[in-house]
Amino acid sequence: MEYNKDICDDILILESKEAYLDNAKHYMNLRVWQKAHALTVEIYKITKTFPPDEKYGITNQIRRAVASIPTNIAEGHGRNSYGDFNRFISISIGSANEVEYLLLLSRDLGYINKQSYELLTKEILIIIKMLQALKKATQAKCKQE
Repeated sequence: MEYNKDICDDILILESKEAYLDNAKHYMNLRVWQKAHALTVEIYKITKTFPPDEKYGITNQIRRAVASIPTNIAEGHGRNSYGDFNRFISISIGSANEVEYLLLLSRDLGYINKQSYELLTKEILIIIKMLQALKKATQAKCKQE
């Protein structure tokens, strides 16, 4: 699958505690963060077309959920411990699942077309798988701490 190389690149950053700590300020090196950030930008753009009466409803909710993914990766990565990073990855996974549902709801309400829904859903599912793999890698490192 296309996300395997990205997962491996992210896991390599975590291979040693020293390398992890050296890269702590560089969460942007993580491919999963890059993908999550790109998706956040795309969802912000697409929700500009949502009905004005949804400004404080689904528009706000999907924007907050999608922005939570890279935000929690960044915050957890800066905590300098695998245990903390692992917890923040879990939060990111929860937010990603929320985005997946809100995309479905947006499609069913007619706010996004089928093509946009399929493209965005494909991206969020890749991000979820990458986060799950990163969580598994950090869990293994937690046991070594």
